[in-house]
Amino acid sequence: MTGYEDRFWQSRDGLKLHFRDYAAPEGAAGVPVVCLPGLTRNARDFERLAPRLAQERRVICPDMRGRGDSEYARDSQSYNPVQYGEDLLALLEQEGIERFAAIGTSLGGLMLMGLALMIPERLAAAVINDVGPYLEPEGMERIKDYVGQGRSFPTWVHAARGIEGALGHAYPGRTLDFWIGLAKRLMMLSGNGRMVFDYDMKIAEPFNAYDVDTQPDLWPAWEALGGDNRPVLVLRGELSDLLSAATLDKMLRRQPGAEAVTVPAVGHAPTLDEPEAVEAITALLARVA
Repeated sequence: MTGYEDRFWQSRDGLKLHFRDYAAPEGAAGVPVVCLPGLTRNARDFERLAPRLAQERRVICPDMRGRGDSEYARDSQSYNPVQYGEDLLALLEQEGIERFAAIGTSLGGLMLMGLALMIPERLAAAVINDVGPYLEPEGMERIKDYVGQGRSFPTWVHAARGIEGALGHAYPGRTLDFWIGLAKRLMMLSGNGRMVFDYDMKIAEPFNAYDVDTQPDLWPAWEALGGDNRPVLVLRGELSDLLSAATLDKMLRRQPGAEAVTVPAVGHAPTLDEPEAVEAITALLARVA
């Protein structure tokens, strides 16, 4: 996929971090969009959505520390949402971005809620993809079962089948082409010729220490996200085991101005190239100057 420039920024603790920069067309007036990936994901997670959005505005897709082409952290305990937020602020400062819209998948959505508390005046619109202030323990335990396992595969087809075995429940009935495409978003060709996951396995250390039964109260962050009449969209996979329908209903009751779209026949998380997701995201951004 073309149409972007590979660029870098530096975290305040000295890591060289990577982002894809999709330039806006000449004369485009829309605010930039920052796309924040999930726990084990990277900038490639938005490689289908970003070019569509970049027809009208600049789109930035960062690799958070320890993912993709960004450097791995020296201290695994820095793999946490607060540090990711600080890294993102350094990127915004480098690029001179004062006001922006953001799309956050899973962990990226939690980061986005944190930004609503940190820099609410700079956030023009928000899309939260399959995550909420309360995380279903079943989904959290499932993620703990696979993150940081470090499996490798001899070919892309083997990698695709391995990912299908782990995530088939979330994307039922998909073709081999779908799974190969997903494998190439999640994995890379290593120096020994095998396909490996494209993240630092140490991101599992602080994540696995998280107690799913004593979750922090994130409802104030969710409510802050909708402040100042900010457009907010929540996408939920119909089959999601992380964001329940009951939690989504509570989110909408506590923030009546938010919109919600359920993406059919998808679990955690929608890939954001589903027609329902693309239509909802583009409609939301059209409302933001």
